[in-house]
Amino acid sequence: MITSLRSKIQLVFTVTLILLGVLFFFSIKYDHAVVEERTQAQERTISHYLYNYYLRYGEIDKAYLASQNVSLVTDKNTVIQIERYFKEKGKYKRYAVDTYHLKRFILINNDHFNLILENKNKAKFPIKRVIIFSSIFLLILALYLWIIKSLRPLSKLKTQIQTFSKGNLDINCKSDKKDEIAEVANEFDYAVTMIRELLQSRQLFLRAIMHELKTPIAKGRLVSEMLPDKKSKSRMHSIFERLNLLIDEFAKIEKITSKNFELTIKPYKMSDLVETSVDLLMIDHPQRLIEIKIIEDFHNKVDFELFTLTLKNLLDNSIKYSSDKQVQVIIEQHGLQIINKGEALTEPLENYFKPFHASKKGLGLGLYIVKSILDIHKMTLHYHYEEGKNIFTVL
Repeated sequence: MITSLRSKIQLVFTVTLILLGVLFFFSIKYDHAVVEERTQAQERTISHYLYNYYLRYGEIDKAYLASQNVSLVTDKNTVIQIERYFKEKGKYKRYAVDTYHLKRFILINNDHFNLILENKNKAKFPIKRVIIFSSIFLLILALYLWIIKSLRPLSKLKTQIQTFSKGNLDINCKSDKKDEIAEVANEFDYAVTMIRELLQSRQLFLRAIMHELKTPIAKGRLVSEMLPDKKSKSRMHSIFERLNLLIDEFAKIEKITSKNFELTIKPYKMSDLVETSVDLLMIDHPQRLIEIKIIEDFHNKVDFELFTLTLKNLLDNSIKYSSDKQVQVIIEQHGLQIINKGEALTEPLENYFKPFHASKKGLGLGLYIVKSILDIHKMTLHYHYEEGKNIFTVL
C-alpha cells in the first residue's frame, strides 16, 4: 500500500502521463483512419472518372491524374513486379489498392484497359497535434518537478525531527518561505527553541541546587558528629544521609534524562560488571550479603558507567527489601537474575518505574533510573515471584 505523500504524487502524475500517452496514440490512430478513408474515397473517385472518361474519349486523362497527384506507371518491369505482387497477395482483381516498397499503388483491371497508378499523396505529419501534446506533457512534467521541489523542505524537516528525537537539540529548521510546510517548520523550530531553553533552565536549576546544598550538608554532617547524644547524633546523621542521597539521585536523573551525553558502548564480561556494581554499593563485607553464581559468563555491549549504576540500584533495592538481607546473583545464558527473599510486589512492575514511587526505604527513584538506562541500551527488566522469592531478570 502506498502511504508516503511523495509516492502518491508520483502515482498521480504517472497515471496522468500514461493517460495522456494513450490519448495521443488513439488520436493519431483516429487521424490515420480518417486520412485512409479519405484517400480510399479519392482513389475510387479517380477510378470511376478514368473509366467514364475512357468510354467517352477512348484515352486516359493524364492531366486529371497529374492534378490529383497520381501518376501512371509505364515502366514494363515495374508493372510486371507490381502485378506479381498483387497476384501473390490474391489481390489481382478488377480494382485493388496496396503498398509496395513503401509506395501506394492502384490496380485498375477492366474490359477496356489495365492500369497501375501510383498515388503520391502522403499523409501529413500531425505537427500541430504533436506540438499540443508535447506542450501538455512538458507542462505536466514541470508541475510535477515543481511540486516535488516544494516537498524537499519536508524531507529536511523530517531529518531535523529525527535528529531532535535522538536528543540533539542543536538544530535549526527555520524557513523564509510562505507555504504550509514552512509554517510547520517554523512552529517546530519555535517549539525546539522553547524546549531547549526549558531544559537548559532545568539543568541550571538542578545543578545550582545540588551545588548549593552540598556544602551545608557536608558541614551539617560534621556538626552532627560532634553531638554528645548518640540518639540525636544518629538521627541527624540519617537526615543528612537522606539529603545527600536525594542530591545524588537528582544528579543521576539529570544526567540520564538530559541525553546530553554520548554512550561509550564496549563489550564487557557480565561478571566484571556485577563485581563493579557491588563495589559501588560501598558496603562492608559484601560477600556476606551478595552471592554471585556464574553458570555461563558472557560479554555484553553496554556503557560501563551507566550499566553498572543500573545493577547497583537493583542490588541496593534487593538488599533493602530482602527479609534476610541476602541477595543471589545468577549469570547464565545471556541473562542476569537478581533474587532475594521477601514479599511479592503489590503492584505491577511498570508502576515502580515511575519517579518518586511511594517507598518506605527510599526515594522511589531507583527503578526509574534502572528503566531509563535499560531503555537507552534497548534492554528490558522482567519480574516474577516464585516460592517466596522475588526474581528480577535483565535481558
